[in-house]
Amino acid sequence: MDDFKDSVSKSVSETVNGSHQFTIKGYSLAKGMGPGKCIASDVFTVGGYDWVIYFYPDGKNPEDSAMYVSVFIALASEGTDVRALFELTLVDQSGKGKHKVHSHFDRALESGPYTLKYRGSMWGYKRFFRRTTLETSDYIKDDCLIMNCTVGVVRTRLEGPKQCSISVPPSEMGQNLKALLESEVGCDIIFQFFGLVGDPNMDKVVVEDFEPSIFKAMLLFIYTDKLPDVQEITGSSSMCMSTNMVQHLLAAADLYNLDRLKVLCEAKLCEELNADTVATTLALAEQHHCAQLKAICLKFAATPANLGAVMQSEGFRHLEECCPSLLSELLKTFASGDESLSQLSGRKRSGSSVYGIDLAAEGPVAESVNPNGRRVRRR
Repeated sequence: MDDFKDSVSKSVSETVNGSHQFTIKGYSLAKGMGPGKCIASDVFTVGGYDWVIYFYPDGKNPEDSAMYVSVFIALASEGTDVRALFELTLVDQSGKGKHKVHSHFDRALESGPYTLKYRGSMWGYKRFFRRTTLETSDYIKDDCLIMNCTVGVVRTRLEGPKQCSISVPPSEMGQNLKALLESEVGCDIIFQFFGLVGDPNMDKVVVEDFEPSIFKAMLLFIYTDKLPDVQEITGSSSMCMSTNMVQHLLAAADLYNLDRLKVLCEAKLCEELNADTVATTLALAEQHHCAQLKAICLKFAATPANLGAVMQSEGFRHLEECCPSLLSELLKTFASGDESLSQLSGRKRSGSSVYGIDLAAEGPVAESVNPNGRRVRRR
C-alpha cells in the first residue's frame, strides 16, 4: 500500500449571545388595544441580525378573550433559516429576585435550537402570563413592567483541514553567521536606506511605518531567525491580538524584504485562521502578494459551513470597501465548490416550508406572522 497522511477537520457550533431590556411604562394605558395589537421594543442586534420584542397587552389570540398577555421575539432583518436560543425574563420588582424566566440556555432542546425561516418569523408565548395574576403581582410596580430578553444566535465554523498548510524553508542563519564571522566585518547588521531620508548627518532615523512593538518583533527575528513569541511582546494570550500583530509583522517583512519572516507570518496566520479573521487576512494576502495564503483564505471563506459567519464579520465589511475585486474571486471559489458538490450528489435538492403552529395550551411556538396578528404562509 502507498503511504498516506491522515487529515483532520473539526466542526464547531457555538452561540453568539446578546441581551436587551424592554421597559413598559404606563401598562394600564396600554390595555384595551385589542387582541393582536402589540407594543414593540427598539431594534437590537445580536449575532449580525436585528431583533425586536413584541408585547401584546390584550393577548395575541382573539379566542383568549384578553385573558393573557403575549410576548414574542421576532427576526427584524433579512435572513433565512436563522437558528437561535432564547430567554425571556419578567423582572420581579420587589427585590426578592423571584423572576419569571423562560430559557433555552439551561436545558437541552429535544429538537435543537429554533429556526426562524425569514424576516418577520417570531418565537414566543401566546399565553405568557394570565393578565389578572400579572396585575396583582410584584412584576408590575408604579404601572411599569420590565422584561429582559437574551438571544443566542447559533454559529458553525470549520476548523482545519490540516492539509491547508504552508511549508517554511529551512533556516540559513547558521551559514550566514559563519560567513559574517569569516568576513571580519566590524558590525553584525546594517540598515540601508534608499532615497532621501532627511539630514545625512543625523544619527537617528524615526520609523513611522509601524508601531514600536512590530519593529521590535522584526528585530528579534533578524537576530534569532525565528518568529517572535507574540505573548512575550504584547503581554496578552488573546488569539485576536496574536493575529493582529502577525498581520502587521507580515506587512513589515514585505516592506523590508525579509522573505523568510514573511513566510513564517503566512504560516502562522494560516494556523490561526477563523471566520472572524479570514476576511482581513485575505485582504492582507492580496495587498502583499501572498499567493498561498490568499488561496487558503479563499477556500476557507467559501466553505458553506463558514461563509455565513464570515459575511457577518467586521473584516468582511472592510473587504467590501478596500478590495471589492476579491468578492468576485470569493464567489468563483464558492461556485466551483458548489458545482463539485452538485456533481457528487447527482440530484437536485428540494425545499420545504415551515408553518406557524397554534397551540391551545401555554407553551412556546415558532411562527412566521405579521406582528399585528396576520399569519404569513411561505411556499
